[in-house]
Amino acid sequence: MFNIISSNSNIDFMGKRKIWIGLSVMMILGTFVLFFTKGLNYGIDFTGGAEVKVKIPSTWDTSKLRNTLEKGKLTGLKILQIGDTSESTFMIRAQDEGKNLNLVVKQMTDSLLVDLKPSEFEVKSADIVGPSAGGLLRKNGFLAMFYALVSILIYVAIRFDFRFAPGAVLALFHDAIIVFGVFIITQKEFDLTVLAAVLALIGYSNNDTIIVFDRVRETMKMNPSATIENIVNQSVNQTLGRTIMTSLATFVSVAMLWAFGGHVLEPFAFTLMIGLVVGTYSSIFIASSMVIVLSHYQDDQRKAGKHKKRREVKLSPEAHIGL
Repeated sequence: MFNIISSNSNIDFMGKRKIWIGLSVMMILGTFVLFFTKGLNYGIDFTGGAEVKVKIPSTWDTSKLRNTLEKGKLTGLKILQIGDTSESTFMIRAQDEGKNLNLVVKQMTDSLLVDLKPSEFEVKSADIVGPSAGGLLRKNGFLAMFYALVSILIYVAIRFDFRFAPGAVLALFHDAIIVFGVFIITQKEFDLTVLAAVLALIGYSNNDTIIVFDRVRETMKMNPSATIENIVNQSVNQTLGRTIMTSLATFVSVAMLWAFGGHVLEPFAFTLMIGLVVGTYSSIFIASSMVIVLSHYQDDQRKAGKHKKRREVKLSPEAHIGL
């Protein structure tokens, strides 16, 4: 059977866990700083605005369309060509900035009529999202992500125990935050499609983490006397080939969507591409490291409890004599 990495490999992933955790903490803190200083480039779905899809003559390009609209005193528009070049179809977006959005759509049409006859262009669709509706969508979208993380926390806690659940959720939180950081740095538009991709990523990454956790639990039963560091390290090595092969196959599929899926699928595929890389990293280095951290914490609490009981037993005869 073909194995990209032998299940008997012995790479010391957990020996450098403090470095990986420190690196992730720095990336998360950096993302928060960027979020409050630079911010996400929210799309019309979240801010409100007008979105008009038009078909114009094939001799026109984005520059000519923009010049025509600017003649009609329309500025700050985002113009994207969608579909094949031969179709000559463009998406014109105007975000809400206190504008009368219905009037903006009418101005777009009137501007095109200056240089084109009514039969030479076609308004395929015109959608308007109010700012209040956009704000509500943004709030509900992030709440959906929060509820997904809480549900996964409960699921992992029931299936495994206290040592596993926080690590799984922290890894997923880590993945989502890093994806947000990439969107802040690149200033790519963040809309409902991207948020849907983040939710899909949370489910995918959690499945990858559960595979590792299953192997950790099995190894614990087979080697109860082994240290938690050796158990986790052995489990990660045994599942490493499966993790890389699965993530690589999924990445190639998503990359094809990104390259050839067109404008509609490009944000979704781009989000998943970033998330797959980050999710694979977090399953190996973050979730597994947290199992070790929480196992040591649990052991320390257990030792502290036993020490307290011993002190109580030693003190009880003296207390009895004193009485």
